[in-house]
Amino acid sequence: MGDLWLNLVPLVLGSAVVPAPLVVTPLLLRSSVRTAGAWVAGMAVARLLQGALFGLVLSDASTPATETPAGRTALVSGMLLVLGVALYVAAAQQLLGGDDPDTPPPRWMAMVESVRPGRAFLLGAGFVGISAKLWVFTLGALAAVEEAHVGTRAAVATYLAFVALALAPQLAALAFTLVAPGRARRLLERVAGRLQRDNRLIVIALGLVFGTWFLVKALRGLGVL
Repeated sequence: MGDLWLNLVPLVLGSAVVPAPLVVTPLLLRSSVRTAGAWVAGMAVARLLQGALFGLVLSDASTPATETPAGRTALVSGMLLVLGVALYVAAAQQLLGGDDPDTPPPRWMAMVESVRPGRAFLLGAGFVGISAKLWVFTLGALAAVEEAHVGTRAAVATYLAFVALALAPQLAALAFTLVAPGRARRLLERVAGRLQRDNRLIVIALGLVFGTWFLVKALRGLGVL
């Protein structure tokens, strides 16, 4: 289990610092804590559904050729290879001056301060569904859990912990706003503004650091390194 968390902690950190949710949450907190809470709940539910669906896919993907430990390792390593390449592509797009595909559409940002909790929930779930980087980190976490062979109960508990920790910045923002509304909103708005300015650098750093990490793990699993 210790080795599993050595693999999961970087994925938690990478998922937690994806800029868009950290920018949108303070904007929603201007409206109400309830609305922001619905946004976070939507993200949480979507990630739980991803875990349920793709956890089953990974565990059921074993064919007679992949039921052996070596075969299952090759399956997971192949997934990590694809994820690493995807992160490199995202970093390259930013280096070449392209737009971040995970940036919420302008119409989302235009209505974010007037949105109702029900719509905020749907926006949170929808963002998780379209965010390439969140998909990468979620699939990476599921691959790490599958590779560890910890059993069904431990795997479910571990993935639930991953989701909670990945959403920790949003949960902390909600708690801070409940305790000290004025201070929290001022601080969170400054943080959100800084993240918007530095979004390109953050995406490049995420792509290069985690892309390399995924590729190294994949190539080691495939016996190349």
